[in-house]
Amino acid sequence: MTDAATSQHTPMMRQYLRIKADHPDILVFYRMGDFYELFYDDARRAAELLDITLTARGQSAGESIPMAGVPVHAVENYLARLVRRGESVAICEQIGDPATAKGPVERQVTRIVTPGTLTEDALLEERQSNLLAAISHHRGRYGLAALEVSSGRFSAQEIDTEEDLLAELERLHPAELLHDEDQPLPEALTHRRGRTRRPPWHFEEDACRRLLTRQFGTQDLAGFGCEDLPLAIRASGALLQYVADTQRSALPHVTGITVEQRDEGIVIDAASRRNLEIEYNLGGGTDNTLAWVLDTTVTAMGGRLLRRWLHRPLRAQHRVRARHDALEQLVDGRRYEGLREILRGTSDAERILARVALRSARPRDLEGLRYALDRLPDLQAGLSSADAELLADIATRLAPHPETSDLLRRALVDNPPVLIRDGGMIADGYDAELDELRGLSRNADQFLIDLEAREREETGINTLKVSYNRVHGYYIEVTRANADQIPDHYTRRQTLKGTERYITPELKGFEEKVLSAREKALAREKALYEALLEQLNETLGGLQTAAGALAELDTLACLAERADALGYTRPTLQDEPGLTIEQGRHPIVETVLDDAFVPNDVHFADDRRMLIITGPNMGGKSTYMRQVALITLLAHVGSFVPAHTARLGPVDRIFTRIGASDDLASGRSTFMVEMTETANILNNATPNSLVLLDEIGRGTSTFDGLSLAWAAAVWLAERLRAFTLFATHYFEMTSLPEHQPTATNVHLDAVEHGERIVFLHTVREGPASQSYGLQVATLAGVPRDVINAARGKLEELERETRRRDEPLDQLPLFAEPAPPPGPGPVETRLDAVNPDELTPRQALDLLYELKTLAGGDS
Repeated sequence: MTDAATSQHTPMMRQYLRIKADHPDILVFYRMGDFYELFYDDARRAAELLDITLTARGQSAGESIPMAGVPVHAVENYLARLVRRGESVAICEQIGDPATAKGPVERQVTRIVTPGTLTEDALLEERQSNLLAAISHHRGRYGLAALEVSSGRFSAQEIDTEEDLLAELERLHPAELLHDEDQPLPEALTHRRGRTRRPPWHFEEDACRRLLTRQFGTQDLAGFGCEDLPLAIRASGALLQYVADTQRSALPHVTGITVEQRDEGIVIDAASRRNLEIEYNLGGGTDNTLAWVLDTTVTAMGGRLLRRWLHRPLRAQHRVRARHDALEQLVDGRRYEGLREILRGTSDAERILARVALRSARPRDLEGLRYALDRLPDLQAGLSSADAELLADIATRLAPHPETSDLLRRALVDNPPVLIRDGGMIADGYDAELDELRGLSRNADQFLIDLEAREREETGINTLKVSYNRVHGYYIEVTRANADQIPDHYTRRQTLKGTERYITPELKGFEEKVLSAREKALAREKALYEALLEQLNETLGGLQTAAGALAELDTLACLAERADALGYTRPTLQDEPGLTIEQGRHPIVETVLDDAFVPNDVHFADDRRMLIITGPNMGGKSTYMRQVALITLLAHVGSFVPAHTARLGPVDRIFTRIGASDDLASGRSTFMVEMTETANILNNATPNSLVLLDEIGRGTSTFDGLSLAWAAAVWLAERLRAFTLFATHYFEMTSLPEHQPTATNVHLDAVEHGERIVFLHTVREGPASQSYGLQVATLAGVPRDVINAARGKLEELERETRRRDEPLDQLPLFAEPAPPPGPGPVETRLDAVNPDELTPRQALDLLYELKTLAGGDS
């Protein structure tokens, strides 16, 4: 808007429009008294998003002003709703003094609330990390950085391919993603919610490097392992700049950055992560997922750490074994129970400390921190006899902080108020000056009682009262019937129906003294609270270490409880390639089943790398395949597993291609999605990968699909030699083991009972005998007439197949392959002939004879 256009507005609206011009793309909450107001397009947009009333009040520049507002006391509820929809909000507060302001009170944006920079409990999901991520891009490679502002956890990495970038974003699941507005995004990210464009100069390497070293107080980044990772530095620096711009404060809790290496964890691509339903089910919810089954953590920070572990199973066997050792000791004698009882109810120290660092912690946050610190000695004592390396390390990190605990105990009252603004959070005896100021206020009650008694006696008015209210201050109230008895030194302050209110010089002097003391006491209390936050920041590093140990102990105790309650056993990690699971169970399915789960075995070795799985629909093929992947994942998370025994060799990747749906946003059909996922597996699997393939080729014609399934299986078995579970309805695939010695047939068993089918859910060696398609259709409720018609057509197709030598365009499922034809008369006659012994005449006679035998004209 031009200066000329702006000048036509009122002073208040000119101030608003100047602030709005600096934040054109986000909503501005403009503080006016007890409300945050929105104007013009912001008001229209907020009214739609929040379902609040849109009004038009007053005029500016000759036009009415569209307005919408939300009360200050409820602002967090509205912010939470906006953030969940991917919106950002600039909070504009009054920073000037209304008593001294000439014109509108000075205002400025004190903070920008964005989906990825939240720190308040009311805006966050307590058991889910809230990450801000940034990506940089150069010549097909990517830098990716992620920061959890609410805890200070900061990581970065460099990534070689778009597929790997998408896999990492699926793992991290950031609430907001920053990117260079001049660089094209991968197509898969163009419709992602929470994208925020940033200017290209925010990704300039030298500026980002300087920003990071200044933040960490170091000369370079070598100590963090990212000195020679320019793309990671660019992403990290742009991310840090964004947080500084939005938070408008220092970030003392962000003290370093961790470089993540792709080969440290088992790689799980985006599609596989969704198929395995680790944290979110296929419908986008959190029920019936692996995290839903396992999360019995008793603290919010433990719940978040558990999810991070589930999303990043480790390849380093020594780290995984350390977790297994810890679980074994916690399960032994149910030691986890006592520790969980101490941990239960512990406040979210990680997020509290982040708010302490940002100077936004509230009194109840500090009370929660005190309670958390009070638990450290008991937890350390509970681990005193543990000799597992990891538990001993946690015990060390749980070292008590008696000085900080004592400071918080002396400084804070029990059950402090939620907010700082009205005071009342600093305990008596903590500060002599505050005690003196409070004494003046507290003694006011006795002074007023004494004054009232004295004035009654001197005036003879027994109904005289000395009172106080916030609007008029202190006053003497007398009924009008006694007005003629009022002394001359009384000055009328207010007239009401039936009463008069007065002030005296003595009462006026007392009022000034008391009100001044209250104001000074509140100011002193706020200053003491700020100083308390400063003192806590001096020991922030040690407190963060203890909070991390609390989260880790809670996570391990949770996994120990799950192992004990659900009958999980310790897996064995080995150096030799292979995977053997005896009586394995699907951790999610067995939890939701009313009936007992049927366990199954799986065995992979260097000479047995592919299982061709056949059997009926609903027979349990997908469940069987997924349980193998989930048991493998759990073992490398450090958890015990749902199996009688499990022995696992090295695993570098887990791939799944199970089910598919149209990707309409990208214009991809179901079959295209299926082939894209298959291509990713065939291009990236290794001999140490676990691959799950379900129904490859079912999205096209039988011949195309069977050919693709066969070729993909051969590639996996022969070229890649990955450990593969290959489920199929193509019976022709069961002949693959005749050509590939590392492939083996297994099937899910079922039996017919009349026209019904009974699924046994048991894996047996060898191929299935039939598909039971019509029986499954009957169970699904397909009308009887349709089933009968299908049965008739099936019999017709089978007769056709037996009658004709050539195959049908569409092969019946599980049709037994036709036996090779025996020798005919032509073949028999030719077998009896030696061509070298024939004369020309005999050869010509033989030719006519063969023609006759073949059915030709004589």
